[in-house]
Amino acid sequence: MRAGDGQRLLGARVLARVRCAPPDNKPTIAERDTCGPWFARELALVIRHVRVIVALGSFAWQNTLPALADLGFAVPRPRPSFAHAAEVELPGPYGTLLLLGSYHPSQQNTFTGKVTEQMLDAVFARARHHAGLA
Repeated sequence: MRAGDGQRLLGARVLARVRCAPPDNKPTIAERDTCGPWFARELALVIRHVRVIVALGSFAWQNTLPALADLGFAVPRPRPSFAHAAEVELPGPYGTLLLLGSYHPSQQNTFTGKVTEQMLDAVFARARHHAGLA
C-alpha cells in the first residue's frame, strides 16, 4: 500500500499506539509514555463512533485496554490475555465495543509464518461483520 495506489479505507480509522518501528520491534517504555497522550486524545475524539478495535500485536492490546478503561469502558479483571483472534466485548458509555487481537503483521511475523494473510483476513472479516460492514 502507498499513497495514490487507488485503495480506500472506508468506515475505519488507523491509530498508532507508538509512532516508529524501534529496534527489535519492541517499543520502549519511554516511547510508550511519550506517545501515550496523543493516542489517548485521538482515541477519545473518535470513540463514540467506534464499534470494533483491532489491536495489532500484544503491545497494542496491552496498551489499548487501559486507554479504554479511562474512557469508561468496563475492562474485566484480570485483563483479558492477548492471542491471535482473541476477542473481548467491552460495555461502555457509547455501547459495547469489540476488541480483537491479531499478531502484528511485521516482517518478522510474516516471514516466519507466525501470521499469514489468511489469519489477518479472518480477523478483519470478523471486525467487518461485527461492525455491520460485511
